[in-house]
Amino acid sequence: MNFLDVHKKQLEAATKKRMDLNLKTPVDIPEGVFVQCSNCQAALYEKVLKKNQHVCPVCQNHFRIDSKTRLEYTVDEGSFEAMFQNILSTNPLHMPGYEEKLIQAQKTAQINEAFVCGKASIVGYPCAIGILDSHFMMGSMGSVVGEKVTRLIEFATKENMPLIIFSASGGARMQEGILSLMQMAKTSAALKRNDDMGGLFISVMTHPTTGGVAASFASLGDYHIAEMSSLIGFAGPRVIKQTIREELPEGFQTAEFQQQSGQVDIVLHRQDIRKTLFQLLKFHQKVLYDSL
Repeated sequence: MNFLDVHKKQLEAATKKRMDLNLKTPVDIPEGVFVQCSNCQAALYEKVLKKNQHVCPVCQNHFRIDSKTRLEYTVDEGSFEAMFQNILSTNPLHMPGYEEKLIQAQKTAQINEAFVCGKASIVGYPCAIGILDSHFMMGSMGSVVGEKVTRLIEFATKENMPLIIFSASGGARMQEGILSLMQMAKTSAALKRNDDMGGLFISVMTHPTTGGVAASFASLGDYHIAEMSSLIGFAGPRVIKQTIREELPEGFQTAEFQQQSGQVDIVLHRQDIRKTLFQLLKFHQKVLYDSL
């Protein structure tokens, strides 16, 4: 029996077990070949999943992806030039264990900080682009993340370049206390200056966009795009439910719920985001030319 036959039998066994358990109980999946969907529990061939931009073909659940993969799916190949990579977090409040957590996060996520940014092009249209990576301390915003976001905004303002930021964050970084919360005002002020200069800011909210990030720059875009399967809000549903002691509406804080509430303009499948960004950039450039 060859390699493919062995794994085909393993997949068939996993699928049968999943059906017997009514799709609710996780099953053992061979590592390195198949990935299990956290939503429907389907066993997915890893190469097929990647080809589908890490979206489950069974239930359309959007898997969390890192900043490198997000860039791969969004910008033109070879066009991304990273910026502000030399700005690194310290421990300004001397929180116990924070340095160790930073080192571990850098090893795990293979990036220096939770925010990766630079300039790139999308179907030939230049833009400044930033991505919050939830694999680095849940994409939390500390002093360095706030500084990098602000510098990217200022770069886009100076160069009169469209700005795109993908958010995926649990909010302010608690290890930096009030210094983290200050970044909300700092980034918002930079966006106000960008808006005064006629800049374009497209905010793309992915899973999850919550806390201080949702309450600041992620909600200040000219266009608000939400990726399917995303949780978007300030406090989580469980916290709100315990606070108000009431049942929450079905689908509360999902991307679709926020669209109905007017918080986001459009909810997109991951495979449609690059095309939509291209259309917005093209439209924006046409408006600029027509105004000359």
